This record gives sequence, C-alpha cells and structure tokens, in this order.
Amino acid sequence: MHLSTIEKRNYLIGFVFIIFMVASATFLNDMEIILPEIGALTAGTWIYQNGGWINQPTKIFLAPSGTAIIGFVINQLSITYAEKVLLGLLLMLILLRVLHSNLAPSFATGLLPIIINATHWSFIVAILLFTSFLMIGVFLQGRYKHTNPSEPIRNEHMIIFTIMAIVWVGAVWFFGFSQMAAIPPVMVVFFEVLQKENYGWRMASKHFIALVGAATIGVLVHLAIASWLLSAIISLPVVFVLLQILKIKLPAAFAFPLLALVLPTSMFHMLPITAIIASTFFLGTIVLLKKFVTPYKVSSETND
Repeated sequence: MHLSTIEKRNYLIGFVFIIFMVASATFLNDMEIILPEIGALTAGTWIYQNGGWINQPTKIFLAPSGTAIIGFVINQLSITYAEKVLLGLLLMLILLRVLHSNLAPSFATGLLPIIINATHWSFIVAILLFTSFLMIGVFLQGRYKHTNPSEPIRNEHMIIFTIMAIVWVGAVWFFGFSQMAAIPPVMVVFFEVLQKENYGWRMASKHFIALVGAATIGVLVHLAIASWLLSAIISLPVVFVLLQILKIKLPAAFAFPLLALVLPTSMFHMLPITAIIASTFFLGTIVLLKKFVTPYKVSSETND
C-alpha cells in the first residue's frame, strides 16, 4: 500500500511512542510498564485513525483504563486463572456497554494484568499515563471532529461474545491448557469483526495470517534477542511489512510482539500455536455465523 506523507509521519510518531514505552520499562526494569495493547491502540488511533475509536477521545482513556483496573483487581482474587479470565471478560463487557464504547482493545488491557499476574501499582500508573497520552494525541490531531460514532454494542453481540468466551475458556481448561484462556489480540479482532455486517473466508484468512505471523515474529525475535527494547525495535517494523503485504489494517497485530515480551515462559513458547488455535476457533466461528445465521435471521425478519 502506498503511504502518503501524513501516513508516514503518523507511523513514525506511533512507532516512537511505542518504543518510548518499552524504553521506559527497560530503564525502570519494570516489565509491567510494557502494555501490548498500547501498540494496538496507537495503531488504531494515531496511525489508522479508526473513526469509531477516535470519535469520542475521552473514551480512549476511560475504557482501557477502566478495564485494566477491573483486571488488576480480579487478579488479586483467590480463584483459578480460567475463572479470572471469564469474570474479567464479563465485567469488561458490562463496562463497555455502560460507556457506550466499542473500543475492542479495552479487552486486552483488562486481560493483561491477569496474564502477567500484575501486582504492582506501576501497571495502573502506566496504563493511565499512556492512554491519556493517546487521548491527548487524538485531540491534537483533530480528525475526531469529522468522524461518526460507532454503533452501540448490541445485546446479541454481547451474548455471542460471552458464549464464545465461555466455550473457549472451558475447552482449554478441560484439556489442561488453561494458560491459553486469554489471547487478547485474537479476542480483540473477534469482538471487532463480530459487529461487522459481512465477514468472509478471504478476510478471515488474512486476519489469521496477520495474527499468527505477528505472534511468530514476536517469539522468534525475542528468542534471538533478549533485550526488550531491541526486540520491539526489530519486530514492530516486520509486522508492519507483513500487514502491508496482506494489504490490511489490523491494529491488534502490533500487540503480539509486545505481548511476547511480557508472557510467562510457559505461555511464551506456546504463543504461535495458541494464536493458530485461537484464531481458527474465533475467526472460523464468526465466518460461519455470518454465512449461515445472519442470512437466516434477515430472511425471518423479511417474512415477518
């Protein structure tokens, strides 16, 4: 895809912002400052300037910060990992409904403290700071004034998302892989495409390649280079090239290289395989729902 001068500038600013976050974590030697979904949020708000995301800039701060606090508090509870993920997803869904927000990366910021077992308040401080920076950036760009608000979350989408999350978490727990219960970038994409009118195999295949590719890139680069900062500097541009080749804009893909930096060892080595299974399950299911359930529903409403 050809990039305009403005797009190149936005990519550069977004890249520098993400690297600043990783550099801060490196300088302070605090892994909890690395927030993978800040990569996705930066791509969606500053770079791609997704109209539904930037229409109400204050929610770029409120939604991710709110879900992060929910996840942080839930992580302190004495319940199983799978139960934390399910409870967290349900409460996050309710929060987004209350805020009238469709900001999908909010799920990822809420799941992160559960995944990395965040216990220090530096995590909350970091999410508040970086989401506020993003919000201010959107205000300064001014593009939000020319966008339309996203549609409210429909009840049917909430139900489908909840059922799918329960099935997924239940399945991985049953087979003894509960650490696979939370795959934020995949769930973010699932939540976004769930609300689209049409979603076919062609786009699902591109999303699959992008997500699995980004996860694999993140793991391979970090295996080769232990440094958080150097890993991010190398892997993020590679993910950018992958998305350019696929000719898609997928903010969630930028979260995977950063997620690879903060995952526990047991989850880190499984990340590409987990991305394959989760992407196949969630994206495959939504394609089937759009292909068979939606036309049936439209037909029924027409007959009524």
